Amino acid sequence: MRALITNDDGIESKGLHTLAQVAVDAGLEVVVAAPHEERSGASASLVATRSDGRLLVQKAAIGLDVPTYAVEASPAYIAWAAVRGAFGPRPHLVLSGINKGPNTGHAVLHSGTVGAALTANAHGLPALAVSVSAPDPVHWETTASVADRALRWLLEREPRPVLNVNVPDVPLDQLRGLRRAPLATFGAVQADIAEVGEGFVTLTFSEVDVTGEPESDAALQQAGWATITPLSGPAEARECRVDGLVDPA
Repeated sequence: MRALITNDDGIESKGLHTLAQVAVDAGLEVVVAAPHEERSGASASLVATRSDGRLLVQKAAIGLDVPTYAVEASPAYIAWAAVRGAFGPRPHLVLSGINKGPNTGHAVLHSGTVGAALTANAHGLPALAVSVSAPDPVHWETTASVADRALRWLLEREPRPVLNVNVPDVPLDQLRGLRRAPLATFGAVQADIAEVGEGFVTLTFSEVDVTGEPESDAALQQAGWATITPLSGPAEARECRVDGLVDPA
């Protein structure tokens, strides 16, 4: 089974290398294709460096004997291109991460890590997005262990969903376990406007108090649990009535 490994932290990220190793250890045929530089917050944008339709790709190395490419594009664009054969045969699934910092709550809408996974799923592929709670993680073995567990579960299921996994940066023997969790109202970090000046706007980022949603993904990972949340991509809101707006058939 072929797996594309991508991320939004860039080709040099330790998290990317760790996730690729997890996939290799699971017996998958791995291709790594990741942004040549950080593309955090890219969501599911199909953006590349050039506007002439060319996707700039260079061979790279991450210490594993697998095809590896640095791509001048967003992670979702990379997933989209992989589906169409840009990096060899179409993959059977996409693994995205391991992101430095959590991807929790409805703020996953803005995540390049999750955006790549949802883009793959929109084109018929199962996907796994993995994040670790710290901006400078130390305990990669913990996140790798949870990622391996989630991956092996995903490979045994039909139909295969998109799984969003968040892991606290703690030693493996201090991890409380793995729980399913709903998305928090926003996430673990909130952006705000600090200053509006002449020709510029300054943003600030601060942690969100998640104690009001103790069972959410953001709260549980802060409490020492790894969390897993199945996601789905854009879908029709069937429960929304449009009486009085549309013409009769």
